[in-house]
Amino acid sequence: MNEFTIVPAAPRHRQAWGRLYAGYAAFYEVDQTEEMRDRVWGWILDENHEVEALIALDTSGTPVGLAHFRQFARPLAAGSGGYLDDLFVDPAFRGRKVVDALFSCLKAEGAKRGWGLIRWITAEDNYRAPGVYDRVAQRTRWVTYDLALSPPP
Repeated sequence: MNEFTIVPAAPRHRQAWGRLYAGYAAFYEVDQTEEMRDRVWGWILDENHEVEALIALDTSGTPVGLAHFRQFARPLAAGSGGYLDDLFVDPAFRGRKVVDALFSCLKAEGAKRGWGLIRWITAEDNYRAPGVYDRVAQRTRWVTYDLALSPPP
């Protein structure tokens, strides 16, 4: 039996999700306010918004990890894929296969939706993550750039 259960985010997960997402922002040294988390949570619960979330629950039902994802068009492949925006596991649960459970669920969801792949990026200095990523996916040769625009109002 799997130690973790993966479920879609639901209103009852808001407080624990907020704690996890704040931990994710701190890990990447991103200033994030409660108002920002409220906005993202609103997106997650809005069935018309592209952002979706999976929550990893331990055996007691406590949220210990999250994955935010969305579909994206792949014009060159004439298909679609899934983009994994955020992935975070409570530090106390790292190394216990929470990420494997999240990827397994995300992979099944992508297959169900007909996606050709699931794509994500990570920071160069996120030294621990590639140990999992290299096991579950293929590293690409693509380099990522950001063209900064004016901040949203």
